[in-house]
Amino acid sequence: MMLIEETAPAAEALPVAALREHLRLGSGFQIAEDSAETAALTGYLRAAIATIEARTGKVLLTRRFRMQLDDWRDRLGQPLPLAPVISVQGISIEDGAGTVTEMAPESWRLLPDSQRPMILPTGVILPHVPRRGSVTATFTAGFGADWAAVPADLAQAVLMLAARYYEDRSFEGSKGAMPFGVSALIERWRQVRTLAGRGSREMR
Repeated sequence: MMLIEETAPAAEALPVAALREHLRLGSGFQIAEDSAETAALTGYLRAAIATIEARTGKVLLTRRFRMQLDDWRDRLGQPLPLAPVISVQGISIEDGAGTVTEMAPESWRLLPDSQRPMILPTGVILPHVPRRGSVTATFTAGFGADWAAVPADLAQAVLMLAARYYEDRSFEGSKGAMPFGVSALIERWRQVRTLAGRGSREMR
């Protein structure tokens, strides 16, 4: 499977001010508000968000993704690798020879489950994908467009992890470790994800 993020969270949606305040409360020192420091905090937040999303399969800030599969995992219903999914913009099948056919919107529907959203056929099964072909789905996922929409425990986990990245910025060795407090906050959101279909491709 290939999963491509087509859009990124806007910089103004990131909780830079909240992170600056979190760092001040934790250290007792005022964090500078110059452009260089703001850019650094933004980078740590993006890294923390990416890590939390990878651990949970939940998209914190709304954006668009494109998923490509060699085949459906199950023609009775295809799980999507991320949640919550807001909408599916389109699904197409490529026959392996360059011909792309868009699936009619009335031939499928989105099951917007909070843990395991799925694309379901409106008929009996999803259409056949040729052996050398592929299926591509474009969808939008996320809790919301601004930080206020992110669940409180996930939002706090991001701030704690971003603060750890900031504090350990001169020591790269600790960045692979997940702090216990962060792990505890995200535990209820974690799930075992079943993603791809025939001949699963590397996730990107």
